[in-house]
Amino acid sequence: MGIKTALIFVGLCVPFFMGTIWAIVDVAQKDFGTMGKKALWWIIASVPFVGFIVYLLFGFRKGKKTGLTI
Repeated sequence: MGIKTALIFVGLCVPFFMGTIWAIVDVAQKDFGTMGKKALWWIIASVPFVGFIVYLLFGFRKGKKTGLTI
């Protein structure tokens, strides 16, 4: 594998990886009503390459942001 191919591969993978990380963090910060629903969205968001897209399309607006109370 040449350096050009490796750079293209990394360039395509990094946005999907960052999207997955964002989706997992977003699920962690939201309340979905029950722990079962939250766990389901967490599993969906964790699926590489397509999970964050499914979460963005269907789950992003379902949860409510919870504020930190100290």
